Amino acid sequence: MPVSQYAGKTLPAELLTDIPKLLAAYYKEVPDPAVAEQKISFGTSGHRGSSLLRTFNERHILAVTQAICQHRKAAGIDGPLFIGMDTHALSVPALETALEVLAANSVHVMIDSENGYTPTPALSRAILAYNANRTTGLADGILITPSHNPPADGGFKYNPPSGGPAGPEITGTVQNIANEILSNGLAGVKRMQLASALKAATTRRYDYTGEYVRGLAGVINMEAVRGSGVKMGADPLGGAGVKYWGRIAEVYGLDLAVVSDAVDKSFAFMTADWDGKIRMDPSSVYAMQRLIGMKDKFDISFGCDTDYDRHGIVTRAGLLPPNHYLSAAIYYLFRNRPGWRADAAVGKTVVSSSMIDRVAAGLGRKLNEVPVGFKWFVDGLRDGSCGFGGEESAGASFLRFDGGPWSTDKDGLIMALLSAEITAVMGKDPARVYGDLTKKYGEFFYRRQDAPADAAMKLLLKTLKPEQVKAAQLAGEKIEAVLNCAPSNGEPIGGIKVVTAGGWFAARPSGTEEVYKIYAESCRSEEHLAGIFAEAEALISSVAARAAGKL
Repeated sequence: MPVSQYAGKTLPAELLTDIPKLLAAYYKEVPDPAVAEQKISFGTSGHRGSSLLRTFNERHILAVTQAICQHRKAAGIDGPLFIGMDTHALSVPALETALEVLAANSVHVMIDSENGYTPTPALSRAILAYNANRTTGLADGILITPSHNPPADGGFKYNPPSGGPAGPEITGTVQNIANEILSNGLAGVKRMQLASALKAATTRRYDYTGEYVRGLAGVINMEAVRGSGVKMGADPLGGAGVKYWGRIAEVYGLDLAVVSDAVDKSFAFMTADWDGKIRMDPSSVYAMQRLIGMKDKFDISFGCDTDYDRHGIVTRAGLLPPNHYLSAAIYYLFRNRPGWRADAAVGKTVVSSSMIDRVAAGLGRKLNEVPVGFKWFVDGLRDGSCGFGGEESAGASFLRFDGGPWSTDKDGLIMALLSAEITAVMGKDPARVYGDLTKKYGEFFYRRQDAPADAAMKLLLKTLKPEQVKAAQLAGEKIEAVLNCAPSNGEPIGGIKVVTAGGWFAARPSGTEEVYKIYAESCRSEEHLAGIFAEAEALISSVAARAAGKL
């Protein structure tokens, strides 16, 4: 797809999101439950949409919050519910709406003690800390965020007592109940005025920032970082962790400069992504121009997306590709965490680099290859059988020094701080560590791009079976495997992966946009990668044409 003229540049004022209009639409616009696009739909990480499109409005939040209350009651979850939000404009009204319903349902709610923003990992950490050594009265949580999505979007995700993203068995139940409530004109929704909800005995305050920051010494070697002289630069990127970096630097005495603490609901300071949209994607060179501009000022620089579950790492060489950093982090962690179980596995998704496979094998560690979605790493991180779980989209988490769970959701903060620990302990930044890995295991050439897809095409890809792929070769090599389920757990990958001796490609439909994503990798060359991409698109097109009866 073509790159926008605005890619890598700040947008002119007339192209920015109209925040007052967006907020007015949240209350004014009424979604039609008969229109599929306006129903509540939980993807890999919650329901997302925009009030301007009638896909994220007050009625959605009333219905889904009531549905969560009913799920909690049916599941016997009667501990506190931790709730937080990011800095997207729709997060504040959605939080207020949710509080009105939760209080009316007599749910004990833990809101931020400073009325601030809450990163996804801080909420996950709060749930895990509360539930430690408990078998009853367990806590769960709600995080209001559309992650790295554009400023006009809102998001609402539920984390059960495991602390991580809810699996399909829970999200499916909540989604069905919520849509039934929506179809019945909100019948059955309990609600009270916001002022009363804030004063309710069931609404309590929780120090998310303090509790999270104090625990970091149990997962990051702060002493090594503090004594190393490594100069760090943090760009909060106007996200939920805006107040966290300064507190971390103060508590642990780090040489860490925070370049901006500004929060702007239109995110006007961001440079546009490849398609001209503002998107807080820390793995995009277009979106991360401000962060990349810090490379000569610090030994290591980092930023996170809006809810801080994804990381962006900048070394003197520039923005480190996510797969490169995941590989370097895995190599370092499994050699410097003796408290982890000897059989703790390396977790990766099916669309992550094969370099990870080679690093895991070199470490003598089992590889768990699962579908896209961090929920697949939750159980392993909870019981210590998975030391590290990571996604190619720059989201990962790992265990504490003692082998216990830290966060069972993606944690951009610890991944950012780990880059400083690696630099301090190894005397080289993660980019150089990855360079050493290529000398040992060879080079890998990886790219991800989008291609147009209507609803029919997206459904086809999601339900594609290996036998529908008739090709015998890919980019001059014999096709060795065609997968629609992940190797490690047999779960559907929501698309297809085609593998040869020298590379692979995977195709999956987007859950929020009219595109499908193609991921491809070659261990041969850039030219070979280009060949894989070209033939991948042709192969998918031929399968689609055959399914439509055009071949």
